[in-house]
Amino acid sequence: SNQATGKLIVVNIPEFVLHLYEGKQKVFDIDVVVGKEGHNTMMFNGDMNQVVFCPYWNVPSSIVSHEILPAMEKNPSYLAKENMEITGTEDGLPVIRQRPGEKNALGRVKFLFPNSFNIYLHDTPVKSLFQKDKRAYSHGCIRLKEPEKLANYVLRSQPEWTPEKIEEAMNSGEEKFVKIKDPIP
Repeated sequence: SNQATGKLIVVNIPEFVLHLYEGKQKVFDIDVVVGKEGHNTMMFNGDMNQVVFCPYWNVPSSIVSHEILPAMEKNPSYLAKENMEITGTEDGLPVIRQRPGEKNALGRVKFLFPNSFNIYLHDTPVKSLFQKDKRAYSHGCIRLKEPEKLANYVLRSQPEWTPEKIEEAMNSGEEKFVKIKDPIP
């Protein structure tokens, strides 16, 4: 069990770093970009229990109303250009998601750890963000500089998920949910 190995993932928001521990040993660090909403220094926790390869991005309604609708008015082919689709309506707003692929805002993988803020970790398609000093960027959520490293680590006790399989899943263009056998706090 993880209690025994003491596996623990800690994201230090002011420091812009994710630390992975086994007991007192630090296994590795990964640089992160933290969204504006992650700014209010809040403590929250959850157990990382799922990896999602090639995720759809379900666009939050605030982004739909403040950014996407105005963009669609200016350019009717905006959704097609951004590889987005409307899947319905809710409270008079279109429900929009972005398909997996090059442009996807979540990149090629996301990591879920149910928590009260609905925050998750994800890849970023815009690697240049990590050059920026103020790494506080996106809309909430936490972007990882080296998501493959984390995917390989959290799935390493699942023999079918070799590094090759992980890379393949990250580039398949098809959304796939994988349960982490031993969730990590």
